[in-house]
Amino acid sequence: MAKAKTQELRDMAADAVATKVEELEANLFNMRFQASMGKLENTSLLRTARKDIARAKTVLKQKAAAV
Repeated sequence: MAKAKTQELRDMAADAVATKVEELEANLFNMRFQASMGKLENTSLLRTARKDIARAKTVLKQKAAAV
């Protein structure tokens, strides 16, 4: 699953990846807020979201280094 997401990110333009990072970070913030309130049922989503953000930032940095 992760490889498919990474390939999708690599196929996107750099500005689209940056937008995706912002979207993922906003989603993580909302999930953290829900977790603190005790309303987040699946807490493993926090870990998954953090890894998705790291994956997207890595691809973004690779694109910046390639230019």
